[in-house]
Amino acid sequence: MWAMLSRRTLRSLLMASLMVCSSLVAGCTGALDFTVDPSAKLTAYPLLIQEGETVTFDARDSDPIEGLIAEFRWDFGDGQTSETTTGFTSHRYTTFGIFTAILTVVNGQGGEDSASMTINVNGAPMLNLTYPDSIRSGDSVFLDASKSADPEGDNLMFEWDLNLGEDSDGDGDTRNDIDATESTVLLPTNRSGIIQGSLTATDSADASVKQLFTLEITSRRYEVTWETIEVEYSWDEYLDQGEQWEGNITPGADGRVSAFLGILELQQDVLAPQDNFTLSIYIVDDGYEKSAQTGEGNFTNNESASASLSNDNMNSAGEDGVYDSDSEEALLQYLLESSGNRSGQGTWVWTVFAQQADPEPLFEGAPDPDPGNDWTLTVTVTLLIPKLTEIAYE
Repeated sequence: MWAMLSRRTLRSLLMASLMVCSSLVAGCTGALDFTVDPSAKLTAYPLLIQEGETVTFDARDSDPIEGLIAEFRWDFGDGQTSETTTGFTSHRYTTFGIFTAILTVVNGQGGEDSASMTINVNGAPMLNLTYPDSIRSGDSVFLDASKSADPEGDNLMFEWDLNLGEDSDGDGDTRNDIDATESTVLLPTNRSGIIQGSLTATDSADASVKQLFTLEITSRRYEVTWETIEVEYSWDEYLDQGEQWEGNITPGADGRVSAFLGILELQQDVLAPQDNFTLSIYIVDDGYEKSAQTGEGNFTNNESASASLSNDNMNSAGEDGVYDSDSEEALLQYLLESSGNRSGQGTWVWTVFAQQADPEPLFEGAPDPDPGNDWTLTVTVTLLIPKLTEIAYE
């Protein structure tokens, strides 16, 4: 049969067969050009962080559908991007805000799929702490953090440790005390020196910021001048023979003692001899003791018996000048109780003892014509009083 067909006919049949096969092959190739997209799966933790913290992203559950995942494209939402061949990465957020992180998965056929997560970055509080530059001992320092703010508008909680050198709660740690919790504090001072403290502000999401502060406290300056005054004490009493009287004074509480004079005078007796009394002084803190007996008065001149005690060199004279001190009270204490100038501080005990009241009875059982006597004691103390005037530093 093939032999009977002409050469032209065979050529036509061959061309038709080739055309049919070409159509079939073209159809198969079209089927192979279809692209399958992958399935993106994304988790992230934690979803709420503080400014400056890191979030971990996990896309390892993504499915390529066909073949393998060739690429993971990361857009973290804060302007930063990354590309990896593994489905696991992390990113640090340096600014606060709400960010949408987008993952794009690409498989080997070029198919793509995306997934996203929302990341909430909490902003740290912004502290605004002010206090005076110039502080003198005795001032109350106003510490003001009322203008501090939270980026998200939260109310802030404040914790003040007002002195890092003191353990106010007694737990053994001087740097964890909570001495105040308001936005402002009025801190009293009583001595010069350096005080270091700290302020911590915390928002509702537990973001906190801590600031140290240093207060430089200077002493005060005073001009000192000394004034001399006399203070007088007097007593008018009666004693029978053998009796004793005591009286206390504290003249050194008002100034520096310079001198004193004590004079005991007995009432003039009608008959001789004069009575015999003893005057004594005892300054307790100094251990200072001194005594004197009354001497004979002059009946002709109507002079009564008397005794006197004195000291004209109790302490040195005060020197005028300029002094630095934490307070007037501290400076006065220094001036009045400095070494070498403490004599006369504390209690003075004056004693009057009636040793003998003459004359005696003429005979046993007879009335005593002079059982005792009236007396007057006058004590004059010379004091040096410091006058303080606060002046400014030059």
